[in-house]
Parts: sequence; C-alpha cells; structure tokens
Amino acid sequence: MRQKIADMLSSEERQWGRWEEYLNESGYRVKRIIVHPGKSLSLQYHKYRSEHWVIVRGQGKFILNYEERRFPNNDTVYIPSGAVHRIENDGSGNLVIIETQLGECKEVDIVRLHDDWGRR
Repeated sequence: MRQKIADMLSSEERQWGRWEEYLNESGYRVKRIIVHPGKSLSLQYHKYRSEHWVIVRGQGKFILNYEERRFPNNDTVYIPSGAVHRIENDGSGNLVIIETQLGECKEVDIVRLHDDWGRR
C-alpha cells in the first residue's frame, strides 16, 4: 500500500533534494532520501548510529571510507557507525534511497567533513 504524504512523521527540503521520515521508534528510524541529479549529500559520518541503504530508483557514485564505487538501482549498502560516506547522483533522474538507521537515531548525529553548501 502506498503511504500518503500526510502519514510522514517529518520531512525537510535540502539543497540536494529532500528527506522524509516514516518511522522513528526507540533504536531505529526509516527515511526516504531523494537526491536530485547532479547533487550529493555531504561527506559525513555518524557517531551513534549505523545505516542500511537500499537504492530503489536511480544510480549514484558512492564513497565509503574514501573508497568509491557505483551504486546502481536495487543495490544495498551497510554503513557502520563511524564510517565516512557520501553519495552523488550522477544520473539524469532522481536518486531514491530507503534508509534504515539503527542505534541513537537523531538528525543532529551528522559530522560533516565536506559539504557543498558550507553546512557543519
């Protein structure tokens, strides 16, 4: 069943696209991340959570601990706590990721090492 936008817990537009939160319970959180063509998330890591990503639409260039690889549609990746990561949408359509966070799942748990928009 397709979930209505009104059923989201929260969402936020960003310079690179948008994130939408669908579940946020003790110990885990589920988000949909939409990255516009030519945009990328910040190079970052998290101190208190790990993440599982599933690409459900599009493709991108993914960096995990400074190693780069292609991240095609239907691929998955595990990002352990403390791992440096970033994804860039180098395709022509939106890149859509389902992200499951495990641990202490707060939006403030982002340590940015590089950001195209100067965020810290």
